[in-house]
Amino acid sequence: MSPDQYCRERAAGSGSSFYYSFLFLPSGPRNAITALYAFCREVDDIVDECADPAVARMKLAWWRSEIGASFDGTPQHPVALALAPVVRHYRLQLTHFNEIIDGMEMDLAHSRYHDFGSLQTYCHKVAGVVGLMAAEIFGYAQPGTPAYAKDLGTAFQLTNIIRDVGEDARRGRIYIPGEDLERFGVPEREILELRETERFRALMAFEIDRARGFYARALGALPPGDRRRQRPALVMAAIYRALLEEIEAGGFRVLSSRVSLTPIRKLWLAWKTWVSS
Repeated sequence: MSPDQYCRERAAGSGSSFYYSFLFLPSGPRNAITALYAFCREVDDIVDECADPAVARMKLAWWRSEIGASFDGTPQHPVALALAPVVRHYRLQLTHFNEIIDGMEMDLAHSRYHDFGSLQTYCHKVAGVVGLMAAEIFGYAQPGTPAYAKDLGTAFQLTNIIRDVGEDARRGRIYIPGEDLERFGVPEREILELRETERFRALMAFEIDRARGFYARALGALPPGDRRRQRPALVMAAIYRALLEEIEAGGFRVLSSRVSLTPIRKLWLAWKTWVSS
């Protein structure tokens, strides 16, 4: 199996909505963004699946050296091998890859965020930076596009946090800022006990509004001249905004179930957004 094939299987096997945003790309940028996504999956899975934080840190440290080798050495892992020509062709920055790993290490050190400012720092590292690199791969000509890409990445991560509140609570994690819990009178124990109260639903409505604000700010900042090049990210935005609508329409039941869109709906949204952008 070639490195590119490994990355494609990693992306398709994850069931992620990101897969649908790659479908209509030419092979060059499609392979590049798939390799970047596969890297994100590799390091994210370390944090999710490794029970011993010390072992997880060792594995993340190994990935730092492996990504470094993609820039100026001889990488070993299929994902790092697939990334080697990508980082050269698209002039990606090593510091961005390291920021993503920094964000994963934050998960090993923190299971709570007191305020939105600290959560936003986390979102930037694990998703905003990915948005910046994706923008480089898709291509842009206008100086305003990186700001759009960074805010869109943060919007995606906020959507993930909303969707995964229950799943994270089962792991003892709460990403919703503590200041928001206090504002809506939602004790941590109610989330950890998966209790969907009226207070919790009001809290989720607030978090969804915040995420929508980031989508609006990002899409408002995208220069019209770069809109066509950034279509893959616009596809992802359409799918994720539809997910927020689904969560809202279902009564914010994110503690008792993991809300998702059907593959056929994702494909429809992807095609509709692609042809209209």
